[in-house]
Amino acid sequence: MSIENSSSSPAEFFHRSVLLKQCVEGLHIVDGGLYVDATLGGGGHSLAILNAAKDVHIIGIDRDPHAIQAAKTRLQDFSHQCTYLSGTFLDCLSQITSPVHGILFDLGVSSPQLDHAHRGFSFASDGPLDMRMNPLSGSSAADLINTYSEKDLANIIYRYGEEPRSRRIAKAICAQRPFYRTLRFAECVRIASGYHKSKNHPATRTFQAIRIAVNNELAQLQDALPKALSLLKPHGRLAVISFHSLEDRIVKQFFQKVTGKITPKDAYGNPIHPPQAVPVCYKGMTGKEFDSSNPRARSARLRIISKSPTSSHA
Repeated sequence: MSIENSSSSPAEFFHRSVLLKQCVEGLHIVDGGLYVDATLGGGGHSLAILNAAKDVHIIGIDRDPHAIQAAKTRLQDFSHQCTYLSGTFLDCLSQITSPVHGILFDLGVSSPQLDHAHRGFSFASDGPLDMRMNPLSGSSAADLINTYSEKDLANIIYRYGEEPRSRRIAKAICAQRPFYRTLRFAECVRIASGYHKSKNHPATRTFQAIRIAVNNELAQLQDALPKALSLLKPHGRLAVISFHSLEDRIVKQFFQKVTGKITPKDAYGNPIHPPQAVPVCYKGMTGKEFDSSNPRARSARLRIISKSPTSSHA
């Protein structure tokens, strides 16, 4: 993890930000506020936050160096108001020492990452089986697919992809590996899955599972949420956009815990620990309802909490 200073030309990374208006309104941007965009991407949410009030400062976090460079280009008019950190959620959040007014997580893979075949995230075009958020660090999808046991692959595909046919898919993968290209891998999964009338590509859940495992996404999220809450000022807001049930379950359960909904209670029904936050929107806002014109938003859900004025820890 490091502060990015490279001036190299970024790859095209601009995309339409999901639930943009709802995020900005939900974060309640104030003049002179300090905000963290924990999933910077191409800088779309950050740009809207910077434009929402005077003298706003953004700390932008991303594991993908291409995303940071693209965001720097997009936010160049606000360069004196932006700080960029490259690394995982927890590593970067741990570097922040000042209380902040708001933090945003826009989870999952971005449209530019999917659209560029060389990143290996997509089953729709041929490219190397990579799938790393940071293509310069860690093991690739090919490393995982070609070395894990059949049992471990089946467990990953079932747990992170919620794929009911994980065992037959894992068996086929092990019988036909090694794999180094996305289309050949996707075709193996398609045939092994046996899905013939699925609305989505039969490899969708398997690709999701491998990507989550390669980037350790769920564990990163679980560790980052308490840290994010601890960084907030009283009344500061934490907003999270999730795109599938595994992410949303983690966010929902954490929010329920810190708002007192599922906090252990004493014999009189009073919370043993006082709530650390209050919900801003109880059930969240869905992309299908609030951002229906954006295709990427159809599975998105935005949840927001506000830190309690008396909370001193997360």
